Amino acid sequence: MAGQVQFSVAGPLARVTLSHPGKFNAMSRSMWRELKRVFDAIQPRDDLRCVMVCGEGGHFCAGGDIAEYPAFRFAEADLRDFHENDVWGGLDAMLRCDVPIVAQIDGNCMGAGVEIASCCDIRVAGDSARFGAPIARLGFPMAPREAQLVGRALGLMTAREMLLEAAVFDAPTMLARGYLSRVVADADVAGEARGRAERIAALAPQAARLNKQTFRSLSTDGATDSMLDRAYAYADSAEHREGIAAFLGKRKPVF
Repeated sequence: MAGQVQFSVAGPLARVTLSHPGKFNAMSRSMWRELKRVFDAIQPRDDLRCVMVCGEGGHFCAGGDIAEYPAFRFAEADLRDFHENDVWGGLDAMLRCDVPIVAQIDGNCMGAGVEIASCCDIRVAGDSARFGAPIARLGFPMAPREAQLVGRALGLMTAREMLLEAAVFDAPTMLARGYLSRVVADADVAGEARGRAERIAALAPQAARLNKQTFRSLSTDGATDSMLDRAYAYADSAEHREGIAAFLGKRKPVF
């Protein structure tokens, strides 16, 4: 099973659930495409006032589905297509969504999970949630648009620690660094996220959408074309292949 992105509506509230059983909701290519379709469908709906994003089974999202990676990561054109179309397609649909988004973060929030959470307006986490992007262990960097996104949301120091040291942070640390809106007991995170969503939904919806448009207009400087032209040249490198092979072989990589 390649996982799925589930979508449900209850009155003015929508819920988007990342579901990939047995993989802590790691994002497959098909899930990225579904994420785009879901948020493209949410954007024009005047009846929706807030969206909650969560993961299934006690985890938000543990990153990308690495089992898929050997099929496309080692050819530059395929790698670029994955990041610029599949991954960025899903993230950009979230960023373009004028409906406020609340993240309900449980358990693992790694890599792709941090990227998805960074597209949300309000982030609520359980006290045992963990955050990181340890892709240095896999032998590849974060794609430019994705790095820009998380750098803005996390702060550049935290982003550098995650990417350069493979650092993993707990929820209280991420709250102190300004990434999270609130940290509550694990048992209370769903109720806290829903309470936030209900408060948003009770307020003026047009004002919320206009505020989101304003925030978006304040951050328009994107990754340059020249940067993107060389961003995926590492696709066939020995380091990249070793990182993926070591993970799949359940051994320590040799770089």
